[in-house]
Amino acid sequence: MRRRDFLLIAAAGVASATFPPALLRAETARATRKTNEPADRPPNILLIMADDLGARELGCYGHTKHQTPHLDALARTGVRFRTCYSTPVCSPTRMMLMTGQYGFRNGWCDMRNRPGGPGDSPKANLGDFHVTFADLLKRRDCATAVAGKWQLPGEHPTRVFDCGFDEYLIWIYKSYLPEGVAYRGGWEKPNKKKYARYFHPGVMKNGKHLPTKPTDFGPDLYTDFLIDFMRRHRDRPFLAYYPMCLTHAPWGPTPDRPDLPLRNSPKTFEAYVEYMDKLVGRLVDALDKSGLRKNTIVMFTADNGTYGAGKYTPTELGARVPLIVNCPGTVQSGVVSDELVDLADFYPTLAEFCGVDLPKDRVIDGHSFAKIVQGKPGPTREWAFSFLSDTRILRDKHWLLEFNTPDDFGRFYYCGEHRDGTGYQDVTDSDRPEVVSARRRFAKILKALPAPKIPKDKSLKQQEVMRRNIARMRGRMRPRR
Repeated sequence: MRRRDFLLIAAAGVASATFPPALLRAETARATRKTNEPADRPPNILLIMADDLGARELGCYGHTKHQTPHLDALARTGVRFRTCYSTPVCSPTRMMLMTGQYGFRNGWCDMRNRPGGPGDSPKANLGDFHVTFADLLKRRDCATAVAGKWQLPGEHPTRVFDCGFDEYLIWIYKSYLPEGVAYRGGWEKPNKKKYARYFHPGVMKNGKHLPTKPTDFGPDLYTDFLIDFMRRHRDRPFLAYYPMCLTHAPWGPTPDRPDLPLRNSPKTFEAYVEYMDKLVGRLVDALDKSGLRKNTIVMFTADNGTYGAGKYTPTELGARVPLIVNCPGTVQSGVVSDELVDLADFYPTLAEFCGVDLPKDRVIDGHSFAKIVQGKPGPTREWAFSFLSDTRILRDKHWLLEFNTPDDFGRFYYCGEHRDGTGYQDVTDSDRPEVVSARRRFAKILKALPAPKIPKDKSLKQQEVMRRNIARMRGRMRPRR
């Protein structure tokens, strides 16, 4: 049974005919809360996920040119993780983040139309098959909203509502537009195959297409929407989820740099990184002015490595993204953590912060890092995992395995205390006892993290695409080892 159908059946007859879907979901969540829940209010959550942004792009992670003062300040007064892994491409990361499960479990090891993706499997549809982190937090009567880039399947008009969100404002693809509704926005240049995501964007608000003007900048609209949402719900706990459009290509001018050409270049990418940082600053400033800062846990991460410098490669550059957590009085200040995190960990972390039990009917791969950022004793990860199609990436605190496939162990590195790609030793062909021992330990871990079964011809073709991406990437960058 589809979730929205269940809600309609469970709701009162008159209400099911007159309440909007978002209100039905909220009323159902309130009505079914456990009576023994603690009376203390859970914290607010502001979860920001940048698009196509490797960790190395921020000042606090060592970039010497990009100016990211707001994120640097959050890192300086919060906890910054040196090693956080997403997947190397967007939709599988979004599924892992929202379900707490790796791709071999939730069906998303690659994009929907690529080998390793879910295809037409029931698991493809997030709202029908999975329990999202928004679903969990609604059990504590949290108001929920999402703004920015959704990029997950579903059906109109309940595509986002079915996933636990009360409100949304999202950039849309052509398939999102309701039948019979004329599009009133711009087109993404230069090929004009997609609705614009930046100036004159194509957007949808709570199931309705929202016309925009040529001067409207999509990231500003999404930021304004979430600021308004947080202010309107200041008297109850909330989840504000912001999967940004920035810094995804095509790069070009911003409201602060209208002089820039619409062309992918280091200069236009720099402008996008810095405008992204500015929007993070606006959100934090809004929390301060609303008196919500001390009770709002701000988390910042990204969905995969930078376009042209890691994205869609089964390497650490493709998977290593920033992770900054900040909340005065709750999260430690000025901490750089060597603990390992991957994006499956957000699911149990949000549940722990908000006092919600994890689902009992499914395996959750994530491990909560709530105690880590609070400076409390608790279990930590021994390894972080990433995947792309039938390739896998595995990392512990000293060793790294890239490009592992069912037929090839991949490239193996000893990293020592390094986490940023520098100073690594390629020990793939080494027979030193410590290397052999580490390889065996990694092989044992990987037995519980299976790669999807892909026909040989498709697998080889996909791996060749990845190798070409790596070759192009290394041609544009200085060697990192």
